[in-house]
Amino acid sequence: MGLNDTAWGNLFEKYRILDEIRQNGHFLISASQIKEFREPRLMTKFDHKVNLPAVFSQNGLSILPVTRGDYVISSFSAYKEFDPPSGQVQRISVPLSLQSLSPQFLVSEAIALNCAYACGILHDFLEEAIILPTVSGRMSSGQFGFFVDTAWGSRQVFVSNSQIEIDAAYEGNRFLSLFEAKRDLSEDFLIRQLYYPYRVWSSRVMKPVKTVFLIFSNGVFQLYQYQFDQPFNYNSLRLVKQKNYVIAAGIRLEDIARLLPGLPLVPEPEIPFPQADSMPRIINLMELLAEKPMTRQDITSQYAFDQRQTNYYTDAGRYLGFIQKGQDEYRNILFQLSSDGYCIMNLPYKERLIQIASRILMHKAFREVFTLYLNCRQMPDTPVIVDIMRQSGLYRMESKSTFTRRASTVKGWINWILGILEG
Repeated sequence: MGLNDTAWGNLFEKYRILDEIRQNGHFLISASQIKEFREPRLMTKFDHKVNLPAVFSQNGLSILPVTRGDYVISSFSAYKEFDPPSGQVQRISVPLSLQSLSPQFLVSEAIALNCAYACGILHDFLEEAIILPTVSGRMSSGQFGFFVDTAWGSRQVFVSNSQIEIDAAYEGNRFLSLFEAKRDLSEDFLIRQLYYPYRVWSSRVMKPVKTVFLIFSNGVFQLYQYQFDQPFNYNSLRLVKQKNYVIAAGIRLEDIARLLPGLPLVPEPEIPFPQADSMPRIINLMELLAEKPMTRQDITSQYAFDQRQTNYYTDAGRYLGFIQKGQDEYRNILFQLSSDGYCIMNLPYKERLIQIASRILMHKAFREVFTLYLNCRQMPDTPVIVDIMRQSGLYRMESKSTFTRRASTVKGWINWILGILEG
């Protein structure tokens, strides 16, 4: 159990919060009350539903700020799941003169936004030929009210001078567009991050206000535009548009095929065969670990993972030799990039992708499935993949059901290699 779980459990017990919510539908709590057990800034930032403390998750609760120092707890429908990104990807190039915007240097949301602006991604997505960066940073919300869905129906909430933060805003002749940007690939987001800025700036400008979520990882930009159909309804957001952009790497199938004869097959490590279908999420985790080592709890609480996913994806990184496991000074399990992991994350973009693909194909199961794809130009069926896995000497893999589940990882990683190719 994490520190937030323990602290919130103590708060719920001390102030009988569940009793109050059952009686009145909500509980108003102050920063000074929260600080009795832990720093409020650490206790109230839950960007994804999976990050909520146990007492919230177990009782279907969420928390929203209503002033600069007060929060309301109720059974709010506070989060929205992302729609699956469309399969189409538009390839873009960073202007050759901008050497500081190469993908290996895009290590923050702010720099990723600058890159999207410089590459014309934002102009294309917003459908405005001329846009200029305007407001950003922290500011006061002013006063407004809204309705939000709860387990007991719609409930009205009033906000007065709460703090909001805007990652970036771009204004053209027709629209003001507000951006929330993230570097972690996740399944949902906190609606408040779009809604509070939308309410503030809708009252300050005459132009329509667009709200956009931008997710960046490993040269890929995913943009989601949402519209609040009922401005006074927190849950009225609707996806208007979604597009994906990727920085062109210039890798072709022939480039990967030529690598195969020179790639050695490595012995299978004594690590569970990966159950982590998404290579982009593994690379995204590597990007975060390139900044600093993280404990299992850090990854689970700060990234959009639950404990099981943390284990799956750190094991996948270890299987490929990119992540290593140790201990911190308090004997907590600590994950960090291996020397190979650091080398790969510091490579130019094209070379990074090729090296990751090469490391995957050094493992027999992946090599043979990819070779079958080259020969047939289609992904082998699951039973064929399972047969290949059975003959690959995988560590402690025995049951048929386990082989079948892990075959999805083989498909996922091979499809990732195919997805980085052009032409």
